Amino acid sequence: MGRRKEPRVREERDELDERVLDIKRVAKVIKGGRRFAFRTVVVVGDNRGQVGIGIGKARGVPDSIRKGAERARRELRPVPLVGTTIPHPVEAKFGGAIVMLRPAAPGTGVIAGGAVRAVVEAAGIKDILTKSKGSANMLNVARATMKGLEMLNDIDEMSRIRGKDPEEVMPFWMRGQGGDE
Repeated sequence: MGRRKEPRVREERDELDERVLDIKRVAKVIKGGRRFAFRTVVVVGDNRGQVGIGIGKARGVPDSIRKGAERARRELRPVPLVGTTIPHPVEAKFGGAIVMLRPAAPGTGVIAGGAVRAVVEAAGIKDILTKSKGSANMLNVARATMKGLEMLNDIDEMSRIRGKDPEEVMPFWMRGQGGDE
């Protein structure tokens, strides 16, 4: 029984897109001087609408990456997608980092830099316009991006809240694709 479960876990790990965003050396001051460790920020996503960020800290880089990846897997969150983009524009702030995410027409690609690009690509978003303002700290930018993705509402949920037809709430380039063709 235990042997059957192991291959499933391995397959699940193979499916997930794992990216190391940042590796920083951090120091703890102790009696004899400084003790150095590494803080690693890892993004994990399934490229189908789930993404998570994890932070690992250890004396060695491989251990910190492993810990960060494990934490990111535990923190996987769903992201509502409309085709290859997000349902509506959103702006999120975490610490000093402000990230703006806007839906884009098919074929636009991922217009993003650094941490934002890694998070949205791991989530499986193919077309998006982004702007990162304020702090350039990788961890805060990644967390602001995650916060923005968590703030997104599903098209059906948005239409229910606004009392409109789901067709009216969709991005304009998606309208008319439902049953007209």
